[in-house]
Amino acid sequence: MRTKIIILFALIFALNFNTSFAQGCEDDAAPTGAVSGVPSTSSMTIFGYIQPQYNTYFTDPGENTFNFKRARFGVRGRVNRSFSYYFVMETSAFMSGGDAYLLDAFVTYDKNEWAKISLGSFKQPFGLEVATACHSLTTIDRAIVSDQLVAPQRDYGLMLLGGSSKTKFRYSVAIMNGFGLRGDSNSYKDNNTKKDIIGRASYKLFDFMTLGGSFRYGYPNNNDKDRTTYGGEIVLNYGGFKVQGEYIYDEGDYNRAAEGGCGSVPLELGEKREGAYFMATYDVNEKFQPVFKYEYFDQDLDIKKIGYQEMMTIGANYFINKNTRLQVNYQNKIETGLSVDNDALLMQLQVKF
Repeated sequence: MRTKIIILFALIFALNFNTSFAQGCEDDAAPTGAVSGVPSTSSMTIFGYIQPQYNTYFTDPGENTFNFKRARFGVRGRVNRSFSYYFVMETSAFMSGGDAYLLDAFVTYDKNEWAKISLGSFKQPFGLEVATACHSLTTIDRAIVSDQLVAPQRDYGLMLLGGSSKTKFRYSVAIMNGFGLRGDSNSYKDNNTKKDIIGRASYKLFDFMTLGGSFRYGYPNNNDKDRTTYGGEIVLNYGGFKVQGEYIYDEGDYNRAAEGGCGSVPLELGEKREGAYFMATYDVNEKFQPVFKYEYFDQDLDIKKIGYQEMMTIGANYFINKNTRLQVNYQNKIETGLSVDNDALLMQLQVKF
């Protein structure tokens, strides 16, 4: 397994994306178009995006369906020079089981760029791909390791963060319930008296290279059994080539009631688990971007072969305009033992407003 990780990151260095610290569904842009990033007056912006999709699964028997990956709208703005607000609703029945629900809702004190404070519900500050705004993902699905080990991806808590896309160093540290947005049986309450500590930091070493790391320590189910997670990330950009990679290791207890990221089905995990991905793109021009992604995920490191999976994604992104994008992904799922017909072709049209 260590050899796979070394090969993964060696490939990244051989090739060459700005890192993202999105708390919700948007990147870290200012609530208004102010050049300084801090508007001098109150403001409000309505935004959202929809992602209708068609999926074909090459199983036996085969399946195909139209659906919505996400259908979200929200409001962000500022009440004065010190406080901003942000909230988003998820309305896709394929994500919420038929009921619209509040996805992100937080208030931020952001007068000081290096000591901003957010309170509410937002993404856990862990990992590059999870932090990337959902409408800015390079592939239709996040990596398996991002969906399975950074779960729940959203939670209630208090976060301290600093830096921006214009600074070399960025950080975020949060104290969160650790039980997700809706908890057990939609109770919306934490299930124990201890809180999770989660953090992420990145540093732009060179114009073409950014390194980062994440950690999490908490108690997902009770006050006795803990969980420890850490991850590393790298982002490289050289001309039209863009590359990113991540490795995540996780051990201990986990919340079996928490959903996987963005509607994915949660897997049964062993005591120790890990995964990684490598992704490369090339901007042929401002409209066309081919993409290749390789990933692996081992849901139980103590059991050989069972629970281990690899997947390659080959596809392309076509940017019709700045608010409209077409994505096509072919997912080739690789089994270590008996081969199974389970590849998939995903096509998604996204419109932002």
